[in-house]
Amino acid sequence: MINIPDFANASAVQIIFCVLAFITLLTAFLTIYSRNPIHSAIYLVICFFSIAGHYFLLNAQFLAIVHIIVYSGAIMILFLFTIMLMNLNEKKEVYRPRITRLGAIVSFVLISLVLIAIFINSKPIVGEYTSTGEDYQSIKVLGKVLLNEYMVPFEFASVLLLVAMIGSVLLSKKEKLEK
Repeated sequence: MINIPDFANASAVQIIFCVLAFITLLTAFLTIYSRNPIHSAIYLVICFFSIAGHYFLLNAQFLAIVHIIVYSGAIMILFLFTIMLMNLNEKKEVYRPRITRLGAIVSFVLISLVLIAIFINSKPIVGEYTSTGEDYQSIKVLGKVLLNEYMVPFEFASVLLLVAMIGSVLLSKKEKLEK
């Protein structure tokens, strides 16, 4: 059975968590549901800020600030430029057959049921917590970990962002008509 939080005995952190979770879920839903791509991008920025609030609650201030700078700043600006360059704000709605809509609804319901079943049947990992004594909030330690142990995924992410940027520019270029 799922425990519903009792707000009468809740601490301030629990209340802030519930409010941030509600904002995150609402803005994530509105990002997908909104027909206007600019509104979707704004909802996504609000969702990113609420996720950064979760990082602050977990006492990961550096990760929260980097999340705000990278996602809410750089990547959302890239999305907005892509939307503006491709002129996606036009009201040209493509007609989708009912079978496509029905398939999307059935897929959504099935995936939701699987995720709920996994969530209900999951058990927490119980074990001893061993600490290495290193402070991962330190930028020096975090940089050493990122650029030594996780160098390849770090470089893959940078190449992926570069390819996405080049792709958005190439897609938005208007072709010249020859006469």
